[in-house]
Amino acid sequence: MPEVSRFFGITITMFYDDYPPPHIHVFYQNNAAKFDFLGNIIDGNLKSPTATRLLRERIDMHNKELEKNWELARIGRPLEKIPPLV
Repeated sequence: MPEVSRFFGITITMFYDDYPPPHIHVFYQNNAAKFDFLGNIIDGNLKSPTATRLLRERIDMHNKELEKNWELARIGRPLEKIPPLV
């Protein structure tokens, strides 16, 4: 599962052979969740309101990059890293 971004202990990944709707897999501490590109939780729970808020802000900031990576994953191409927050 290729890593797209990592910040504040939150890891964002995508699967190459995943199914629609477009989404990301997010890991924080021992928790995991899937989010669509609108910031809605599809499955799971990060169990941290702060991590969830930061992740949603990150989705808003980098929506176009996430969509591009989804398309790259669909055709089996390498994904592009999204720079970490500084």
